[in-house]
This record gives sequence, C-alpha cells and structure tokens, in this order.
Amino acid sequence: QVQLVESGGGSVQPGGSLRLSCSVSGGTLDYYAIGWFRQAPGKEREGVGCISRADGSTYYAGSVKGRFTISRDNAKSTVYLQMDNMEPEDTAIYYCAADRGPIDVGAMCVLAAGDYWGLGTQVTVSS
Repeated sequence: QVQLVESGGGSVQPGGSLRLSCSVSGGTLDYYAIGWFRQAPGKEREGVGCISRADGSTYYAGSVKGRFTISRDNAKSTVYLQMDNMEPEDTAIYYCAADRGPIDVGAMCVLAAGDYWGLGTQVTVSS
C-alpha cells in the first residue's frame, strides 16, 4: 500500500519561504505523477502544482506560478514544493497525492486527481 507523508509546514510571514516535502513509501516513486494540493477553510481543494512521472513536466495554478516550484527526487522517494514570496492567501492545509496514470499533469491538478493521498500539513502565512 502506497503511503504519502507531508512535512515542512508551519508559520511564516508574508514574503517568506517554506519548503514542503512529500515522502512516498510502499511503491516506486518513478511510477507516479505527484501533485500538491491545498484546502483553505470554507474553500474547495485546489491543485497547486503537479509533476509528471515520465519527463518531469510540470503544471502550476495561476495563483502560484512564479512563486512555487515542484520538484522530485526519485532516489529519495520524495517530492518537494518550494514556496517563495508567500502571501496570506497561501494559508491552507497542503496535501500531496500520487496518481498511477497515465495522466496529464494539468488535468491532475485541475481535477484534484490522485489514487493515494497524504494527511496534510498546515501552512499559515501571517504577520
């Protein structure tokens, strides 16, 4: 059974940075597309950034493009989300998900698709 565990959440001031990690176990990371999603109170879950299993192509939501970067280290079975120049609107619970695919990374993010999900990590941006 594939398991995903998020870490790296916390509190940061506006303009600050955080790096989230998604550790994958029970399966080979190479076989999965991975996405980062977030859900703020009273809002629907939205895709933030997704990365393909094959060529490393990426997709970002418009609200984070240019500020967030998703990357993967298959040897470490870990996917990262580097978040820079953070804004209060980035406050949410962040989840990572794995999809066996094949799936377009844009579709994965837009549709919040995933076969396996982590439990999430809280990110708060506040002065």
